[in-house]
Order: sequence, then C-alpha cells, then structure tokens
Amino acid sequence: MQYEATESVWRRSSYSSGNGQCVEVRDNAPGAVPVRDSKNPGGPRLAFGSGAWTSFVAALRADDGSEV
Repeated sequence: MQYEATESVWRRSSYSSGNGQCVEVRDNAPGAVPVRDSKNPGGPRLAFGSGAWTSFVAALRADDGSEV
C-alpha cells in the first residue's frame, strides 16, 4: 500500500551508519508502519501493516549474516 503523509516525524534506525543508504520509518501511524527513502524524503512512501513489519524486523534480527 502506498502511504501519503505531509506532516510526519520520521526516524532512522539507531543502527544506521549515516552513509545515506537508509530508510526512515514513522511511528504512531494507526495500524501501519510508513517507510520512505532517506535520500528522497519527498518521494514515494510505502506503508506496511503492523504485523507484516513485525515479522520483517524479527526476520532481520534472526538473520545469521549469510548472503542469500
């Protein structure tokens, strides 16, 4: 789903290395987690359902670091 928000507070992960290759997320969006490209904050935004985002983050945390 695409997400349109004009007035939002976006944040980057505390694990971001600051190299400009980041995504930003917005907290407190009811039932969704909006995501955007930090290099293009005015560009398209996506929103993922809360359950899908939780599963995604859990998979990242469980990753053993091997390449797919």
